[in-house]
Amino acid sequence: MEIAVLGLGCFWGPEIKFSKLEGVIKTEVGYCGGNSKIVTYKEVCTGDTNHAEVVKLDFDPGLISYEKILNFFFEIHNPTTLNSQGPDFGTQYRSEIFYLNDEQRIIAEKVIEKMNLNMSGKVVTKSSLLKNYCPAEEYHQRYLEKR
Repeated sequence: MEIAVLGLGCFWGPEIKFSKLEGVIKTEVGYCGGNSKIVTYKEVCTGDTNHAEVVKLDFDPGLISYEKILNFFFEIHNPTTLNSQGPDFGTQYRSEIFYLNDEQRIIAEKVIEKMNLNMSGKVVTKSSLLKNYCPAEEYHQRYLEKR
């Protein structure tokens, strides 16, 4: 099992789309890339935390590759709009790939470069080392209730 963490605007729609991919075992929405390990939606919306809304995927690399997941990531959002997707605006809606290791970093950079060539250099998607991932309150609350 491997993990992918991707920021591509509001997380609810992409979570549903990713959950339908063969090889994706589990999805979870949350926040990543910010200044702290615990954050609320209200705090993220201030723009002061530096978190992005993300979808976290647990996937079976025997059924789907990280590269295929990233290609799908680019199919389901607009990687050329800075800090926005559709009607949503703010740094939390940025396009960003959060890699967990050097292998994922290399693949992410390769896919971003390929997409940038296809889109005449307009891709604003960043790739960053995973930092301060925290599940959205809804998931976090369910976890606390189960304890």
